[in-house]
Amino acid sequence: MEGKEEDVRLGANRYSERQPIGTAAQGADDKDYKEPPPAPLFEAEELTSWSFYRAGIAEFLATFLFLYISVLTVMGVVGNPSGSKCGTVGIQGIAWSFGGMIFVLVYCTAGISGGHINPAVTFGLFLARKLSLTRAVFYMVMQCLGAICGAGVVKGFQTTLYMGNGGGANSVAPGYTKGDGLGAEIVGTFVLVYTVFSATDAKRSARDSHVPILAPLPIGFAVFLVHLATIPITGTGINPARSLGAAIIYNKKQSWDDHWIFWVGPFTGAALAAIYHVVVIRAIPFKSRD
Repeated sequence: MEGKEEDVRLGANRYSERQPIGTAAQGADDKDYKEPPPAPLFEAEELTSWSFYRAGIAEFLATFLFLYISVLTVMGVVGNPSGSKCGTVGIQGIAWSFGGMIFVLVYCTAGISGGHINPAVTFGLFLARKLSLTRAVFYMVMQCLGAICGAGVVKGFQTTLYMGNGGGANSVAPGYTKGDGLGAEIVGTFVLVYTVFSATDAKRSARDSHVPILAPLPIGFAVFLVHLATIPITGTGINPARSLGAAIIYNKKQSWDDHWIFWVGPFTGAALAAIYHVVVIRAIPFKSRD
C-alpha cells in the first residue's frame, strides 16, 4: 500500500510540474498551436471564386430570415389590440426570437460564410484580420440587402399593422438621452462580438478539445441577454443591417432621427471587442517578445 501511495504522489508531482494549476492556458499546448496568418487586405482571387459569392448569398438569406421572423415577432407584441400581456410573447419572447434566430442561422451558415449575419460582427472580425476587406464589404452589402428584403416582406404581409406600430425600427426611447442609447449599443455589441471571438477561437478549440462547445449557442444566448437588457432603451440594434432594413421600409422621421446611433454604437463596440480579444486575450502583438 505504501508503495502504491508513493507512486501516486510521484505521479501527481510529475503532473503538477507539467501542468501548473491556473496556467493551463499557457502550457505546452500553446507551443503546438500555430497562429494562422492574417487575412490579406485585398484578395483579388476571391472575386473569381464561386465560394465567395455563395457565402454572400448565404449572408443575404440568413439576414433576410432573421429580419422576417424577428420583426414579425415585434409586430405581434406591439400590435396587440387587447393590451393583455398574456396575449403576446412579451419582451422576453422578442428577445428569444432574436437570440433563437441567431442561434439557428449561425448554425446553418457557419460552414458556408462564417454565419456573421451582422455588419458589426463582420467589422470586428475584419479588424482582427480574420477576413479580407473585399469579403467584409461584400458581406455587409449582402446583409443590408437581406435585411431590407426581410422587413419589406413583413410590411407586405401586414401593412397596416407594420406602419401603425413603428415597423420594428430602432429609436431611443423617451426618458433616455442619445448618449444613453449610444452607450447601450456600444456595450451590447461588445458583449456580442466578444462572445463571437471566444466561441470561434481556433486556439481555444484546440486547447479545450475535451470540452464540447456548440459555437452558435453562446452567440445566440448573448443576443438574447442583450435584448433583455436594452429593448427598453433602444429597442436593441447591435446590428446595423437590422436597423437599416427596418428604417428604410418604415421610412418615417422617427426611424431616422437616431439612426446614426445604430451604426456608430455597434461599430465602436465591435472595434473594442476586437482590440480586447487580440491584445488582451490572445496577446498577439506581444507574441514575438516572449
